[in-house]
Amino acid sequence: MGLFISLLLPSPLSSYNLEKQVHAFTLANGLRLLIVERHLSPTVSIYIRCRAGAADEADGKTGTAHLLEHMMFKGTKTIGTKDYLREEKILRKIEEAGTALDRERMKGKVADQAIIARLTLQLAKLLKSHQPLMVSNEIDRLYTQNGAVNLNASTGHDLTTYKVSIPANRIELWARIESDRMINPVFREFYTERDVVREERRQRSESDPEGKLFESYLSAAFIAHPYRRPVLGWPSDMRFLDMAYMEKFFRETHAPNNTVIAIVGNIQPPAVLKIVEKYFGRIPPRKLFSVPVTEEPPQSGERRIEVVFDAEPQMILGYHKPPPPAYADHVFDVLESILSSGRTARFFKTIVEEKRLAESIQAVNGLPGARYQNQFAILAKPRHPHICSELEQAIDLELERIKREPVPLSELTKAKNQIRADFIRRLDSNTGLAEMLSYFEALLGDFHYLKDYLDTIDRVTPDDILNAARTYLTRENRTVATLVRRKQ
Repeated sequence: MGLFISLLLPSPLSSYNLEKQVHAFTLANGLRLLIVERHLSPTVSIYIRCRAGAADEADGKTGTAHLLEHMMFKGTKTIGTKDYLREEKILRKIEEAGTALDRERMKGKVADQAIIARLTLQLAKLLKSHQPLMVSNEIDRLYTQNGAVNLNASTGHDLTTYKVSIPANRIELWARIESDRMINPVFREFYTERDVVREERRQRSESDPEGKLFESYLSAAFIAHPYRRPVLGWPSDMRFLDMAYMEKFFRETHAPNNTVIAIVGNIQPPAVLKIVEKYFGRIPPRKLFSVPVTEEPPQSGERRIEVVFDAEPQMILGYHKPPPPAYADHVFDVLESILSSGRTARFFKTIVEEKRLAESIQAVNGLPGARYQNQFAILAKPRHPHICSELEQAIDLELERIKREPVPLSELTKAKNQIRADFIRRLDSNTGLAEMLSYFEALLGDFHYLKDYLDTIDRVTPDDILNAARTYLTRENRTVATLVRRKQ
């Protein structure tokens, strides 16, 4: 394994020396910082992760975490404004008018249309008067003008992520911008952006067959746990998301003691630590008020859901299983590779090539998140004229074979080598290493999971796969979601 790694990595980061490469610090306010010095290019890749996502929202407020991610690009008290003292007064009036309008609209059929019309006009006038005082997209402009690339953010069920790659000599600019976003964010264009994410939902969930099916599958697979929620939120919640709750959610989740920063690139760790302490160390820690998470009860029978949509058929089969760092999660990583990694994997050889039942089929371990019990899922599309029921039977045959026959050692070794190659390929770039370090530090509280990952994968045996498959890949532990075309 050591030779294999050394051939792939220009900067050796094998499981044996990763700990020596990563400089880990915890600031007095609880912020965790991981730094890796790598002289591959004169750039730095940076990931900021807050340990909060859709699973942490209150009932009735779904979509808040995702909308907050959007709002964090709207600037601060010093970025994105021409005169914040004047702007602040108008923003307060905008929130008051928008909140009053939402409250009236919430009344539904008994809402006073005259009040709605008056408040709608008032809000429109306030939004128009606000425009001359703000500078749109200034955070993006500042980064772009200073050579940054890959500026982006994402929200999942478990985490919220902000990332960027910058020239190494611009790291203090990054610290100035990002610390200001954590201290003094200003949620400009709130109501406009709320409409933007509602449209995003219409495109990604309501008008997209894959999105529609996946959302329905999660809501059936998880009947109690918040993993059943869509990250974008439910439509009725999104319509009335309010700034007051979003600000509360921000304070309770985007705190330094709930944040991990990974910085990888052409830097000197002592100098970077000094900059991070200067800008982020002044942010006071906050008391974290986590929402109690309802535990998913054991599933006691197969669940089936059908989605009618004007699109070609497709299906998802999913099974409850433990999250990392449980050993079973590593076993399912190996099983995922055996079933669907490459053209020689079992699903492709048997179901796609030999039986010609599927256009595509993919096993995925760890949907939709990894902080809590999750799913080992199979996503597949039947090849015309075959239908989902035929495809399901073929999948069942392959899974029964996994439960009945030990995986040959040659096939197991090939799967492990594929995992090792994919794993190391991700570590090969500054971005990939920063992504993985920050992810496991934020998710599990320990980036050392990376150090031990390949060694644990190597320990997986044919018996481990048999036991995991027989324990978890059972009919009573399964959810099946199918998308069928609407009959004309």
